Amino acid sequence: MLNIVLVEPQIPQNTGNISRTCAVTGAQLHLVKPFGFEISDKHLKRAGLDYWDKLCVTYYDNLEDFFSKNEGEYFYFSTKGKNVHSDIIYPDNAYIIFGREDRGLPETLIFSNFERTARIPMRGELRSLNLSNSVAIAAYEVLRQQGYPELY
Repeated sequence: MLNIVLVEPQIPQNTGNISRTCAVTGAQLHLVKPFGFEISDKHLKRAGLDYWDKLCVTYYDNLEDFFSKNEGEYFYFSTKGKNVHSDIIYPDNAYIIFGREDRGLPETLIFSNFERTARIPMRGELRSLNLSNSVAIAAYEVLRQQGYPELY
């Protein structure tokens, strides 16, 4: 089982695309509020509507709520990450955690978990990849390491 966690997602199209990635890989989607949109947003539905009923999605009021209800190994993705994402060994039932599109995860969370913080390599003069692309890259690395369970 792979768990994808979005903390305060702001762009409905990204969340819709990520929901599609979760549906086709069997990953569980965890959405931490507040959101920058309503779940009924037409852009979210357009990006992932035909997959939404195939998702296992859980909603949380905030990060504290998420951490109080889940146990496992957490990996935080950030452009400030210490480790290259493909150098980490991800266990079964890993949680890969991503922050808001406009400011990422809280720095206190990143730096208090620096050994478990991953980055996706990119050119230094550019800000970052799109969130839905980053989630897909990370998710498929975890699944590759696990031998693509139940995927063909």
